[in-house]
Amino acid sequence: MNDVQFAFLLILIAGLATGIGGLGVLFSKTTNTKFLSVCLSFSAGVMLYVAFAEIFLEAKEALEYGYGDEMGLLIATVAFFAGILLMVVIDKFIPHNDSIVDILDPKSKGDAQLSISEKKELKRTGLMSATALAIHNFPEGFITFIAFMHDPIMGIAIAIAIIIHNMPEGIATAAPIYYATGSKLKAFLIAASTGLVQLVGALIAWILLENVFDDLDATFGIAFAAVAGIMVFVAIHQLLPAAQKYGKHHLVMKWLFSGMVVMAVSLVVLEFVL
Repeated sequence: MNDVQFAFLLILIAGLATGIGGLGVLFSKTTNTKFLSVCLSFSAGVMLYVAFAEIFLEAKEALEYGYGDEMGLLIATVAFFAGILLMVVIDKFIPHNDSIVDILDPKSKGDAQLSISEKKELKRTGLMSATALAIHNFPEGFITFIAFMHDPIMGIAIAIAIIIHNMPEGIATAAPIYYATGSKLKAFLIAASTGLVQLVGALIAWILLENVFDDLDATFGIAFAAVAGIMVFVAIHQLLPAAQKYGKHHLVMKWLFSGMVVMAVSLVVLEFVL
């Protein structure tokens, strides 16, 4: 298996994690909010560490090699905030649904059956969540592919972070559709399909690298800096607020730093293994 094939396989696995999260809610009648908080805060720690300690430094080094220290730093900094701005724009027009627990147990008010209007609203919530998640997943596939082709260790690290935070997002997508339709299969398929959009992002990245970009060092440097910004945005704007909502502050902080430690150790180990 060559690097391109392995990169696509890695992104496929990361995308399927959304479906795994969708399966989880289908076989659980109650919501483990503590577990959700742990997953979200751990993933935020992984993303923040990878973004600042690995990706941005790689981008800065690549750009300084091609453009000199001062200009390289400037380009890396601009690209970093451009990545954040991109996610701000996407989030403005396609808001990301972090209200996982609020939609997990619509029957908590009693054993009364959901009304037709309630089912319609739940289905709409699930489909909107799926649409938003699919759009947010597109750049994740793009950045994972580019990262892996430049540095397999970094690509694997990013994929791990995406796998961890895709599972709670699968819950947010599958739960309302399941409660609204009663169909486990439909809920799972919709949740899984949102993660597979990452493959589309990876495919476009592969086409661009093969046919458009000539200066690969500059391409990787700018892309990595933008990726760092995207990951910081996702961690701070999406994952941490949701983790704080579903768990106590000290729990969130503990698992946030645990994510950083685990990612740091993993990167060191991968350096020796690969």
